[in-house]
Amino acid sequence: MNPPTHQALQHFLTAYHHYPALAQLKQKLATITAPQVPDEIVQIYHAAIAIIDKEIWSAETDDALIKQYQQLYQELEDHIALLDRDERHKFVIVIPVADRPRHLKACLQSLLTLCQSFHYGGFANQKYTRITAIVADDSREQLNIQQHKQIVEHFNVQGIETIYFGLEEQLRQLAKLTQTERQQLANILGDADSRTFYHKGPSLMRNITYLKLNELGNETDKLLFYFVDSDQEFQVRVGTNGDDRELYAINYFYALDRIFSQHDVNILTGKVIGDPPVSPAVMAGTFLDDVIEFLQQMKAAEPQLSCQFHHQTRPGQNDAAYHDMADLFGFTTATTAYPYQCHLSGAHNHVDCFMDFASKLNQFFHGEHPTRKSYFDSNTTITDISPARTIYTGNYIFNTRGLKYFIPFARLKLRMAGPALGRIIKAEFGDRFVSANLPMLHKRTVEDSGVSEFRPGINRTRNIIDLSGEFERQFFGDIMLFTMEKLTSMSYPSKPVTQQVIRQQLETTEREMRQRYAAKQQEILHKLEHLKSTFNDQNKWWNTTAQMEPAIRHFTDFINNIEQNFGSASHCYELIDSKVNRSERLDQMLEAIKQYTADRQAWTNTLGAQKDH
Repeated sequence: MNPPTHQALQHFLTAYHHYPALAQLKQKLATITAPQVPDEIVQIYHAAIAIIDKEIWSAETDDALIKQYQQLYQELEDHIALLDRDERHKFVIVIPVADRPRHLKACLQSLLTLCQSFHYGGFANQKYTRITAIVADDSREQLNIQQHKQIVEHFNVQGIETIYFGLEEQLRQLAKLTQTERQQLANILGDADSRTFYHKGPSLMRNITYLKLNELGNETDKLLFYFVDSDQEFQVRVGTNGDDRELYAINYFYALDRIFSQHDVNILTGKVIGDPPVSPAVMAGTFLDDVIEFLQQMKAAEPQLSCQFHHQTRPGQNDAAYHDMADLFGFTTATTAYPYQCHLSGAHNHVDCFMDFASKLNQFFHGEHPTRKSYFDSNTTITDISPARTIYTGNYIFNTRGLKYFIPFARLKLRMAGPALGRIIKAEFGDRFVSANLPMLHKRTVEDSGVSEFRPGINRTRNIIDLSGEFERQFFGDIMLFTMEKLTSMSYPSKPVTQQVIRQQLETTEREMRQRYAAKQQEILHKLEHLKSTFNDQNKWWNTTAQMEPAIRHFTDFINNIEQNFGSASHCYELIDSKVNRSERLDQMLEAIKQYTADRQAWTNTLGAQKDH
């Protein structure tokens, strides 16, 4: 084997020579000639990377620079391989999936590409030695189950140790528990009926997988568990002058190893960029603003002239610009419309742009926000950490001590489970629960179809999309989240609260949330009327051109679906207004909160019993 080189390191030390610390490292590197001192060389790489990571985004992120950046880490791995030890963390990446073979394949491919790009942990015996993936399958369709198994085998051959944790494997895992344990953990693990043991929901699926993870290591192991969603990728999206690019530009594993090694951290959460992590139930208002703005701009555009919807100025960075109620989460509510950025290439006119935009409208109901995608924030260094209060369940990492924090209230199948858990962890872990600028790229839909492979609570009948199932889970999930925020401010769950207090907080929060949802519904209806009057104006050029018929159909379907889900006769609002449903949900939440302390004790006992065996 040829000795490792320093070519990429030398490049960056020269390129950033204005940093005195890097200039000193360059001089030190020049004095090291013997191959017997890999420790010193490795330390030079670590010191240089800490500075280079801050500077890499100040330059134009062209492909050549990113390639050299990847080579820098590959050189580091070559030098670490010369050491007689590697004390860095091993990673177990867990990917819960339900009937999404195409998403799963893309997710695992991105993991493989990440490993090929940065070589974290090295490569030996045809495997990346410090990376294991577990596919936790919650699928119903046998065809998709078979495809998932084939995908797992494919990536095993490609170099990622990948374990299939399917329905049979999950049932065997649960069978290891005693009958008493199963009864005590019913709120955490659900009821295992082998006849209907699918689509249990992501919270139950994660909790069952925690049992398997608990068997993999102990508190002395440098093992990190990394949960990602199947519709995400280990890439970042950057946008410059309307030109969106996806890059393998973050060495996630290196950054996480440094954070967990250098800080007293038990749980870390990243976030997602690209498509929003929230439901269409709480994005309709912001999207209607942007659709109206698009039509207002198109009114003044000559249809046959070259498209002018490129390089439009975006409003400033806003992490929750897509959310109708961003203020609830401490973000500034967006007050201006976001202009549409046309992504067509080559020669095209406003007719082409209009038709392309129209074709994207109904992707909104599958979780996209075509005008308000989020991008990587390069102003924050990836290894900088800050106190956290929300867990993004599609991007969180923890050590073995974090296994005690199962996803709470899993049987209720509410949305916002991660933020609710985050409030609990924040109250108990404090500074050992952090966030970092390590986003995953989120892609809600499959590119060629514009729809998601599977989303619970969303039903489609021809051109009508019914969000009511997801809408209801979002509404009551919000109630649970903000009730937990109030209760944790009272030191719950460390200190008990009475049933009366829990009931009072639930009912108060429900009234507050219903008022907010009702107000947003009225705003949406007002915006919808504005959209219809603008779009249906028969004097506008899109209504006078025969070739626009496909676009007209897309707009009509979009308007009908907004009416269906947010109008006065909406089944979504009927569900959350129903006294019967509301009473049942609040009773369920009350009981779940009451039982949470007992659930935690039973869970701790079970994890300990697993270790004893």
